[in-house]
Amino acid sequence: MKKKIAIIMGGYSSEYEISLKSGNVVYQYLDTDKYEAYRIHILKDKWVYVDDHNMEHPINRNDFSVKIDAKYIQFDCVFNAIHGSPGEDGLMQAYFELLDIPQTSCDYYQSALTFNKRDLLSVLKPYGIPCAESYYLNFGDLIDEDAIAKKVGLPCFVKANKAGSSFGITKVYEKKDLKPAIANAYKEDDEIIIEAFLDGTEVSVGVIKYQGETKVLPITEIITENDFFDYEAKYEGKSKEITPARISEEQERKVSEMARRAYDILKMTGYSRSEFIFVSDTPYMLEMNTTPGLTEQSILPQQAGVAGISLSQLFESAIDEALAKKG
Repeated sequence: MKKKIAIIMGGYSSEYEISLKSGNVVYQYLDTDKYEAYRIHILKDKWVYVDDHNMEHPINRNDFSVKIDAKYIQFDCVFNAIHGSPGEDGLMQAYFELLDIPQTSCDYYQSALTFNKRDLLSVLKPYGIPCAESYYLNFGDLIDEDAIAKKVGLPCFVKANKAGSSFGITKVYEKKDLKPAIANAYKEDDEIIIEAFLDGTEVSVGVIKYQGETKVLPITEIITENDFFDYEAKYEGKSKEITPARISEEQERKVSEMARRAYDILKMTGYSRSEFIFVSDTPYMLEMNTTPGLTEQSILPQQAGVAGISLSQLFESAIDEALAKKG
């Protein structure tokens, strides 16, 4: 019998449109001989199943079921394609754990931790994983430009602590521009991380569970036409993503080991895509994404393709891993 798969997409953050694209790609590539796939839009004002005629059917949040033509559908597994809240910050993971429904991303604790840039880097730093010098602010804190510049130097990056797709990020060159950048970051989150600028080669490393084993995918080098790898560079063609990256064997070994080590330290499952910048031969971790983009053009699917893994195989393996976890 075919497994019923709910592909959740959308979400409550600025990334919802990107998530809808990812979710539709998963829907397109899942093997219809093995799965009955259902596109579930999780939005602030509604949770609905969207059928092939774009008709909407409300989701019963008590048990995550849907009524179609007087028949109630229960799902065997949830494929998580939500970028940002509530799919990447642990909320949906905890909800599905309470309902005892398998889902493809990491568990709720790992999801919440990795979504919080400050907490993630604080946890990994004692394990010898380097990260940039940083300064923290919460909404309402006094903004001391001199203290910020002294701690992290200029230029620096002002980032929303819990946001993705480069929303709420500004590269700041002068102290007078710190407050506008901080105000921009507060539009996305009430916590901010301000990091020192690291001048070097930026790479992205995918680590996944594939056919029961942890696998580091071929590394992607990121070259942006813009000042940094911002939204425009990521999604509007203002960057080059070169896989495999043009780095030395030693650099490849170091960053692969570091990405895998972070994955293991955090007891991760599902997909992860970690960003690093090389300063000389040392990789500095910037962040880890646990629901990365899944379109044909996204970095993780590109890496999987170079590794000889098709999108269908990539998505099917995630479902198999989720079902196996439940036992």
